[in-house]
Amino acid sequence: MRAVAMILAGGRGKRLSILTQKRAKPAVPFAGKYRIIDFPLSNCANSDITTVGVLTQYRPYSLNDHIRIGAPWDLDRRHGGVWLLHPYERQNEMRYYSGTADAIQQNFDFMRHHNPDLVLILAGDHIYKMNYDDLFTFHTSHQADLTIATLKVSLEETSRFGILETDSSYRVASFQEKPLQPKGTLASMGIYVFNLEVLSRALREDAADPHSEHDFGKNIIPKMAGTHRVFAFPYSGYWVDVGTVQSYWETHMDLLVDEPLLNLNDRKWVIHTVSEERPPVNIRTGATVSHSLITDGCVIEGTVEYSVLSPGVRVSRGAVVRNSIVLTDADVRAGAVVDRSIIDKETVIGENAQVGYGADYSPNPIGDLTTGITLVGKKARIKAGVKIGRNCVIGGDVIESDFLDSMVPSGTLVGRLPGQ
Repeated sequence: MRAVAMILAGGRGKRLSILTQKRAKPAVPFAGKYRIIDFPLSNCANSDITTVGVLTQYRPYSLNDHIRIGAPWDLDRRHGGVWLLHPYERQNEMRYYSGTADAIQQNFDFMRHHNPDLVLILAGDHIYKMNYDDLFTFHTSHQADLTIATLKVSLEETSRFGILETDSSYRVASFQEKPLQPKGTLASMGIYVFNLEVLSRALREDAADPHSEHDFGKNIIPKMAGTHRVFAFPYSGYWVDVGTVQSYWETHMDLLVDEPLLNLNDRKWVIHTVSEERPPVNIRTGATVSHSLITDGCVIEGTVEYSVLSPGVRVSRGAVVRNSIVLTDADVRAGAVVDRSIIDKETVIGENAQVGYGADYSPNPIGDLTTGITLVGKKARIKAGVKIGRNCVIGGDVIESDFLDSMVPSGTLVGRLPGQ
C-alpha cells in the first residue's frame, strides 16, 4: 500500500498565548530539544512513510527553518521526501486555507502526483508515538473508506473533541464535533486514513457546498458517517493535544516522573529532530539538580527542580528554577526565582527577580490561565528585583522600563500580545 501523509501545521494556536506570538504552534519547542512537529514527522519516518506534505500558513519561518529538507527524519529524498506546502496565488487570487478540509483540497494535486492508495491526514501539534502501519492494516482489513484513530477520554473532556458512536465491529454510527451533550466518550484524535478516490469525492462535494466551513470534524466526517464505511481505530497509548498552556505544562511535567508514559529514551522508536552543536551540560560546584531534563549547553550554578531546560539555558548562583519550562538561551540571573512558569527563548530574568510569586491565583483570561502558570515571552528582559505574580503574561520583547512598579499582580499582562 502506497501512502502519502499530510500534516496540518498552519494553525496559529491562540490558546498557547505568547508561545505562538512569533511561531506556528507545531514549531513550539518541547521537552528541551524537540519541536512539537517532530512527533508526527518521526512517527512517519518510523512507519516507513517516505512522502510527507507539511501544510503551513501562520508564521511559517520557524517551522520552515526547522524542517528544511527533512534530513533528521530521512526525508531528504529525490523521490518523495518532505514538502512544505504554503498557500499560493491562483488566477490572481490569494487563497488562504479556510479550514482543514480546504487546506487538503488546495493541495490535492500534490497528493495525486504521488499516486498513493491511502492518504494519512495528521495534526502537527500532538505529542504521541504511533506506528501508522497498524492503522493502515486496520483500515484495509475492515474495507473502510475512512478510518479515524480514537481514544477514550473522560466525560469532562468530551467538549474538546469530536465524539463517535460505534457498533461492535468499530463501524462509526455517528460523529459529533465538540458536543455539549455527548453520546459517548470515544474521541477522535484528528488522525484520518482515506482511500484517495473517496477523499477526492468528499473534498469536491464539500468545496461546492456554500454552507460548509470546509472542516473535517464539522462537515466531512459527520456526513460520511451516514453514507460511507467509516471505522474507529482504537488507540490506547500516550497522546496529548498540547493546545493549551495547561496541557503544554502538564505534558512536560509528565516527563519528569520516574517511569514516564512517553519514553523519549526508547531506541526502537526514536523521536528525530535537528541537533544543535552545543557543548555538554556544565553543572558547577554548589549546584543542585533534581527530577529535571537538562539539555546540551546549559550551565547550572543554582538550583533546578522538576523542570525542563532547553539548550543553552543559564541558571546563575543563588537562582532557583522549579516546576518550570525554560526555553533556549534564557538567562536566569543570580538570586532570581522562577516557579511554575514557562520562559520563552532568549529571555533574561534579572537578578533577584521572582517570576511566579505569592499565593494569589487570580485568573487571567489571556491564555486561560487559572492554575498559577506564568508566561514570559521571547526575548523579554525582566527587571532586577521585580516580583511577578501567578497567572501573569509578560509579552515578548518587553524591557526593564516596561515594569513601572516592583510588583506585577497576579492575573495581569505586561507588554503586548500578537495582533495588538
